[in-house]
Amino acid sequence: MSIKDLPDDEDIPSRTALKRVAQEAKDFGHRLTGLNSAQLTALDLPAALHEAITDYQRFTSHGARRRQLLLIGKLLRAEDEAAIRARLAGLLREDAESIYRHHQAETWRDRLVADDDALAQYLLEHPEADQDALRTILARIRSSRDETQARSNKRVLFRLLRQQP
Repeated sequence: MSIKDLPDDEDIPSRTALKRVAQEAKDFGHRLTGLNSAQLTALDLPAALHEAITDYQRFTSHGARRRQLLLIGKLLRAEDEAAIRARLAGLLREDAESIYRHHQAETWRDRLVADDDALAQYLLEHPEADQDALRTILARIRSSRDETQARSNKRVLFRLLRQQP
């Protein structure tokens, strides 16, 4: 919410409304400070806001961080906060989808290694998968001489599963 979003019937917003807007901007700014540098770059923030957030992440003093959050909130109130929120939501959704695909690949890897019949089920659910490569890597895993070789082959299997749509 920004000052522009306040009702039009009020000529002058109350102090409480202004404080609420400032606190919401500061809270959103605090949320942005938890992002890593790649995520911040993907958000395409204005240079001053991006620099303020990276400065906050660099600071260790509680007082310095508190003051920096006030600055971040001020900078956010001057920007189109709704657009930044929308870009953040898209970024986090992409991250959530990536995490889901990662967990699915881990689950399939474990199932394929543990159960011989799991390959048929996987191929039913993923007909575009490279059957020959999957069979070859599973055979390598099962014929591994030691745990190190098996672990290496399991990584290859995981990468192969991650490449599937």
